[in-house]
This record gives sequence, C-alpha cells and structure tokens, in this order.
Amino acid sequence: MALEPQTNPTVSKGTDVAPASRKRTFMRYVRLLLKSKTGTVGFIIVTGVILMAVFAPYLAPHDPNEINPALMFKPPFWLEGSEPGYILGTDNQGRDLLSRIIYGTQISLLVGISSVVVAGIIGLTVGLIAGYYGGWIDNLLMRVVDAFLAVPNILLALVILGVFGPGVLTLIFVLGVTNWIAYARVVRGEVLTLKEREFVKAARSIGVRNNKIILHHLLPNVFSSFIVISTLSVATTIILEASLSFLGLGIQPPTISWGLMLSAGRDYLATSWWIATFPGLAITITVLGIIFLGDWMRDVLDPRTQVNRR
Repeated sequence: MALEPQTNPTVSKGTDVAPASRKRTFMRYVRLLLKSKTGTVGFIIVTGVILMAVFAPYLAPHDPNEINPALMFKPPFWLEGSEPGYILGTDNQGRDLLSRIIYGTQISLLVGISSVVVAGIIGLTVGLIAGYYGGWIDNLLMRVVDAFLAVPNILLALVILGVFGPGVLTLIFVLGVTNWIAYARVVRGEVLTLKEREFVKAARSIGVRNNKIILHHLLPNVFSSFIVISTLSVATTIILEASLSFLGLGIQPPTISWGLMLSAGRDYLATSWWIATFPGLAITITVLGIIFLGDWMRDVLDPRTQVNRR
C-alpha cells in the first residue's frame, strides 16, 4: 500500500512566523517613531529631502543653470520688485534660486551618503580586526587612528584636495578617508567586550574560523551602533562638503552645490541677502532633520540607552 506524503507542521509554521515577526518588528518601530516628536520631524525632513533629490527634474520650476541677465537679483515673491514664477528670487546671474536649491539636494546626499559608506567600510573593518585579534595588530591600528586624530579633518581634506584637485569623486574619497576614525574606535570598543561573551567562546571551541566569527557573530552585534554613527555622520559630511565648496575646493561649477551657492551669495549679503540665506537654511534644516532622526535611532537601537522617548 502506498504511503501518503506527510507535511511537516513545524516547517509550515516557521514559514508563517518569519513574515509575521518582521511585520511586528516593523510596526513596533513605526509606533516608536510616532511617539517621538523629534524622530517624526527628522523622518519627515529626511524623507522630504530624499524625494526632492529623486524628483528634482519634476519639482524644479526652471532650469537651474539658465542664465538670464534681465532677472538678476530679483527678490523673493513677498518683496517688492519680485518676478512672478520665481518664488525665492534669483541670484547674481538671474538663475532661479528655488530650482538650484532643489537640485543641490542631489549633490549633498550623493556626497554625504557615499563618503559615509567609504568611511564606514574602512572604520568597521579596522575596528573589527583591531578588537578581535588584539595584540600587536590592535596596537598598530590604534597608532594609525591616533595619527589621524592628531591632524584636523578639515586641514587634511584641504591638503588632499589641493594635491589631487577638486571634484565630486575626489571629495567623496577625501571625506571618506578623513571620517572613519569614529567608526573604528566605537566598533573596536564593542568587539573587545563581545569577544569575551559565551557565544564567541563557544564558536571558538568548536573550531569556527576567525573570519566567520567576525562576520556571523560580531558584525551583527555591532551593526546597530554602526547605523547610528553613519546616520549622524551624514549630517557632519554635508556640512564639510558645503564648507569645502564654499572655499572653492569642493564641488565645481556647473555642478550645483549648496556650498557653492553660499559662496556666490556672500558678496551680496548687504543688498541681496536671499542668495546666501536660502541655501544656508536648506543646509540647516537638512542637517537638523538627520540629527533628529539619528538621535531617535540611537535611542531605539542601543539597548543601553534608557531614556523616555518624547
């Protein structure tokens, strides 16, 4: 007599539990986000900036690089002498400020996120290796960290950009290699604690290779701290990019950057204040939104942080 195939209730149940568990985790984070006023504001700002960067060609009312001498120094719409259709006014070459600010979000996010990825990879790798292996490897890598700490980031960035020349890729590389120290120090400190935990010792006792212990046991446990540092580092990087572009060593025309807009407007603060004010406000609001969101993520992802979420 043929036997009927039997189903494994445990496997079936497991396949249903995983999506349900992920959904509960997602909804928990949504509830925590809505309970935090600063977190919600930060999320709205960051989401708005990302959408602005993605849909810039559809949101910008004018060509951001279109020069019109007849529209030079037109004020915002609420001031006398404004030009219809130019809500935030025009700059010293008659270009629409609103359109340029919208397009400027693309460079700020590109440089901010890309350089943080570079810095994160370097810092995470150094921190994991130094913390896990210890000994002379740890000493060597920490002396490298000390050497980088001895030189101000902005000075090192100016030197590298002065040698290799300004540009988007160069700026991403420079900001990446000058901002990995925080990742390395935090990750190393956590790994020094984690490698003495029972689950790591158990993995060693059964012969698990060091690289697998690092990737499968240590990395997941330091990833929450890595995400928090990365979020806050984006804000710092956006400010550094604007500062370097303001000095003429960052983004170069015709590429649009908030820092370049600030630099172009500094000579007209007394007569056409809006040229520098609105890009400055864009930087401030974006950085504050990222900081608010990063602060909320730190409270949620770091189990050691015991604060009352607002």
